[in-house]
Amino acid sequence: MSTDTPCPSCGTVHDAASIEAALKTCPSCGYHYRMEPAERIAYLADKGSFQEFSANLRSLNPIDLEGYEEKLSEAEAKARMKEAVITGTCTIEGKPAILGIMSFNFMGGSMGSVVGEKVSRALLRGAEEKKPVIIYTTSGGARMQEGIFSLMQMAKTSSAVAELAKAEVPYFVVLCDPTTGGVTASFAMLADVIIAEPGALIGFAGPRVIEGTIRQKLPEGFQRAEFQQDKGFVDIIARRQEQRHLLSLLIDLHKPYRSCKEGA
Repeated sequence: MSTDTPCPSCGTVHDAASIEAALKTCPSCGYHYRMEPAERIAYLADKGSFQEFSANLRSLNPIDLEGYEEKLSEAEAKARMKEAVITGTCTIEGKPAILGIMSFNFMGGSMGSVVGEKVSRALLRGAEEKKPVIIYTTSGGARMQEGIFSLMQMAKTSSAVAELAKAEVPYFVVLCDPTTGGVTASFAMLADVIIAEPGALIGFAGPRVIEGTIRQKLPEGFQRAEFQQDKGFVDIIARRQEQRHLLSLLIDLHKPYRSCKEGA
């Protein structure tokens, strides 16, 4: 982030150090800038606790689309990641968890075969190890360069969520700006508790597409986190400064029930 950056929301100018110190939020109005997985891990996970898994999975070109390999190479260089999601184990305030964090910098956080596989593995590992699963989403939707293989990931990840629920392991999602398309229509909206960052765009089709289709002006704040909470699609809106403790509290609240005799 460059120095002396005017806030897109309030216009106040802050130096990069002040914004970084506020977890990439505006110190004046609280506007949430987009954040990369490494930055989120730094403020969420206990120091040194994050251990990545499924790190070597990389996308192929399943429908032999011209130019896709080049786009993947460019995305890898830009995001400094091998794919649009990173997954691993960690502790949050001493509590073990499975953590998955998406990156919009990698091809718009689009979900292809590898993203679907990594998310599914994280959910299934949570079920097997009885560890709560936390996923931070930011995505433009399915990765159309992979055709039907990308759309299959919606069913695949949803099935993995069902296995986690069957194992009675809690699942929490934090919706970040933007979360749209096939990610919204699958694992992002199936959590036990759905959290959103303030002002995050959350929906299926984007507002411009909807306006162009219905030829009507949409309400102010349409599809933003606050709008979605008002309509019942989001449970909690939490600022970044609150998220670590909130997730720790939710993990505690969702621990398996123990009788008074067992707890004595």
